Amino acid sequence: MQTIATPLDGVLVFEPKVFGDARGFFMESFNARRFEELTGHQANFVQDNHSRSLRGVLRGLHYQIHQPQGKLVRVVAGEVLDVAVDIRKSSPTFGNWYSHRLSAENKAQLWVPAGFAHGFVVLSEIADFLYKTTDYWAPEHERCIAWNDADLAVDWQLDGTAPQVSAKDAQGIAFRDAEVFP
Repeated sequence: MQTIATPLDGVLVFEPKVFGDARGFFMESFNARRFEELTGHQANFVQDNHSRSLRGVLRGLHYQIHQPQGKLVRVVAGEVLDVAVDIRKSSPTFGNWYSHRLSAENKAQLWVPAGFAHGFVVLSEIADFLYKTTDYWAPEHERCIAWNDADLAVDWQLDGTAPQVSAKDAQGIAFRDAEVFP
């Protein structure tokens, strides 16, 4: 597995070794020992999630202020633009964001540690999005920053089309008013 550092400290792109032939392919999608070597963190994933979304669906920017979740994310069908926003007040990249295209074709994964808001938008007709989390979903601690926050100015690569967002995500708050991590 190859690791690519991003401009945000702790956020990493993993490109797995894929072995293919006429029958299909094989890849190791997760190995705890290798994950720890690459990230310096012992993986203690407690929940796996799978979402399916249609083109133009945008989910995010989500985080949990208590019971924060690290997320290892990937796409097994289709393509998304995945976004991580640094919301650690003490970080030199506080308020900065990073995006990466994840697809069934490139098989890349993104590690988004705790302390980041996370979201994605579907670029293909349909996308199946899988992610492992380091803590359980705790709706009472869940927060949402507005996907279109002017201060963050995330480039969602929407080409002028309005995304489909949930009622909850439509109520996302401004980054400047968001609860953040120390």
